[in-house]
Amino acid sequence: MNAIQIFDTTLRDGEQAPGYAMNIDEKLRMALQLESLGVDVMEAGFAVASPGDFASVKAIAGAIKTSSVCSLSRATEKDIDASAAAIKDAVRPRIHTFIATSDIHLKYKLRISRADCLKRIRRAVAYARNLCGEVEFSAEDASRTDIDFLCKALETAIAAGAAVVNIPDTVGYSTPDEFGAIVSAVMNRVKGIENAVVSTHCHDDLGLAVANSLAGVRAGARQVECTVCGIGERAGNAALEEIAMGLKTRRDAYGAIATRIKTEEIARTAHLLSTITGVRIAPGKAIVGTNAFAHESGIHQHGVLSNAETYEIMTPESVGMKKTELVLGKHSGQHALENRLKDLGYELDADRAAEVFAAFKALADRKKKITDRDLVALAESRVSSKKDATREWRLDSFVVNSGNHMSATAQITLVKGRRTVQEAAIGTGPIYAAFRAVEKIIRHRFVLEDYRIEAVTERRDALGEVLVKISDAKGSYRGRGVSTDVIEGSILALLVAVNRMLEAKQ
Repeated sequence: MNAIQIFDTTLRDGEQAPGYAMNIDEKLRMALQLESLGVDVMEAGFAVASPGDFASVKAIAGAIKTSSVCSLSRATEKDIDASAAAIKDAVRPRIHTFIATSDIHLKYKLRISRADCLKRIRRAVAYARNLCGEVEFSAEDASRTDIDFLCKALETAIAAGAAVVNIPDTVGYSTPDEFGAIVSAVMNRVKGIENAVVSTHCHDDLGLAVANSLAGVRAGARQVECTVCGIGERAGNAALEEIAMGLKTRRDAYGAIATRIKTEEIARTAHLLSTITGVRIAPGKAIVGTNAFAHESGIHQHGVLSNAETYEIMTPESVGMKKTELVLGKHSGQHALENRLKDLGYELDADRAAEVFAAFKALADRKKKITDRDLVALAESRVSSKKDATREWRLDSFVVNSGNHMSATAQITLVKGRRTVQEAAIGTGPIYAAFRAVEKIIRHRFVLEDYRIEAVTERRDALGEVLVKISDAKGSYRGRGVSTDVIEGSILALLVAVNRMLEAKQ
């Protein structure tokens, strides 16, 4: 009873948040890292939502060896059938089915009675249980559900075969005292509760998701549903890293309660999410923000130098935030580079390793000092690009002219397989001109939705990381490019997004 299961829904609830959408390759990378992190269950997606969601759930189910892989379903046979088909190859498959139980949802959304709701619960859970050995049931909007009816709904689900019953604070309305009382009532009043695991799923609309989740644990819940960095719909979910470190750091408050989370993998997991989605981690983010272990105040600095525990309740190393960096330079060899990349979480195949090494050497000629952040940027720019060079556009050369009394012009030469194409364009600035030239070459119109550039490290010779987001009629596509030349980095980032767009078109 002292083991807490961590149910991660970064790939389902988290991915639904604006700006966090991932393609199938990105979801698979994230899933493999979540497995390395040690999550007990990962909700890979909503299989019935789209062919893409089904394919990603299926791919993750086939790749994960230790964690349970779960797919979400409404309380309908169509949804449950899709989930069962998508997770059939999982080592530990789970179907997660849900229906709303609050009166406001029953009346205005579902337009059914409480009796009808119980019938749907019974039918859906039993149907799912015949297709999968492990079924979880969620009572959507549980925190605003009449407690007597909530207990009846969960009792019905357990009787029908649910091994896990989830109590979601779907709209982030509850407070820790209230939510703890709800979980306590369920633990004490629901018949057969000893045969099921009680779970929490709290949203952060009032900033209380983590507090409510921990209150649920204190009241007897033994599964917590959460996401990396708390991403999710609206204000997000309970943050996985805060739950894990809260339980680990405050054992005096929560007792001998433990998770399987390998906390040293937390920072790597959070940073991978950031690099895949292009959404930066806020500097002040608990546990994984760049300021989480920074001390500027003289009083704080003096205390930390005397004894770190004066102002640090956990060590940076305990969450994988390493203080030291191995500095590589132009005289470093490929073996040293590959070893450092492996330490940073990148095991590249021979072709990719050679590409990164070539980029590293080129960068070393421009910079005196290359840090871990530079290496991560170089690796990510290669990992995120497509593998088949014969089917993607690559930059050969570019020339840009710009000034405050002239129209910017760009001449771009791209290569695709054995084809070499050159175009020129005029724009209001050098980046705009370069992007217009690329658009003329690929002969496919797109809209630039977002463009960001940041220095990877400090000083004038810093590597610039460019993030672009483009869209066409079929969807949105992200790209990342790095270079000490911001125009080159911009073109490289655009080409990653362009190749993804053209692949989707085909």
